[in-house]
Amino acid sequence: MTRIYMNRWFSVAYHYIGMIRNNPDGEKFVFYGTHPDPRHMSLLAADHAEVEPAVIGLEYVQFCVDFCKKHEIDIFIPRLHMEEIARHIHLFDEIGTKVMVCRDIELLEAMMEKDKFYELLQGQDLVAIPEYRVVNTAAHFKQAYEELSAQGMKVCFKPTKAEGGNGFRMIDDEQDPVAELFGYVTVSTTFRRAYETLSLAGQFEDVMVMEMLDGPEYSIDCIATAEGELITAIPRRKSEGRLYLLEDVPELMEISRRIAGALRIPYAFNIQVRYNNGIPKLLEINPRMSGGLYITCLSGINMPYLAVRSIMGKPIAAPAPQLGITASFVEQAVVLDR
Repeated sequence: MTRIYMNRWFSVAYHYIGMIRNNPDGEKFVFYGTHPDPRHMSLLAADHAEVEPAVIGLEYVQFCVDFCKKHEIDIFIPRLHMEEIARHIHLFDEIGTKVMVCRDIELLEAMMEKDKFYELLQGQDLVAIPEYRVVNTAAHFKQAYEELSAQGMKVCFKPTKAEGGNGFRMIDDEQDPVAELFGYVTVSTTFRRAYETLSLAGQFEDVMVMEMLDGPEYSIDCIATAEGELITAIPRRKSEGRLYLLEDVPELMEISRRIAGALRIPYAFNIQVRYNNGIPKLLEINPRMSGGLYITCLSGINMPYLAVRSIMGKPIAAPAPQLGITASFVEQAVVLDR
């Protein structure tokens, strides 16, 4: 019986626990979870759940170490504070807990900050990088916007350290303020509004001002060995509304192979690209299971379980995903208390 611990995950951990538990090999697992919210959905599928303390840094890592030691955890799949956990990975090695995290600290930290990651990839010919500028004052924001606009580009911006879509905004100077007020909430703003708001802050955390990519957006979910050898990569295209398409796109598969071969990211990771003028350009790489991985698994490949087999050092036959699938998702009601 293998014990798996997941800390402060997104609600989709509910799906991933179910997939690992219902694996085709009949392997038995016991799941442990922690979260500040004892009623969080990520804990619902776990066999044992506890509330996390409000601590950060090494103190948080020590909490995770103590939790793993107390419950004799075999595999720890972290989401929160992956960098800090990786910096102190020896503490987990000493108690015999395998941690599903990239041990290359420089690479891991770079993946967490978009500008550092783009700098790391410059000149490696792995994937095209969007045009961008990093700014931390309103004056530099204005300069970056004008430089990119002068090249005929639409412009967007995002904090360099933000996760997912947090802080992402598209600049659209043709907005109708009244239509915007009574329409759906959007991530668009005008240059003037953004500039005036940023001017109030004086200096702010680094923001990446970059070309807006208008073409199809893909998330490529990948599974690799502990040494970073690519096992499978499945492109998932975001379509209209809640529609996703699992597609066979040779150039995206080749990008995945190049990235895996050069960076050697272990276990599970997700490459996000978006096309512009027919060229796929990198948005970011997440060194963990993605939030939409459960949709990719409709290809017939149990990717969370493959990641677990990988960290356990068990052999994995090359999977044959079914592609050409259009997929979506619906809410599911769940009883918490009776």
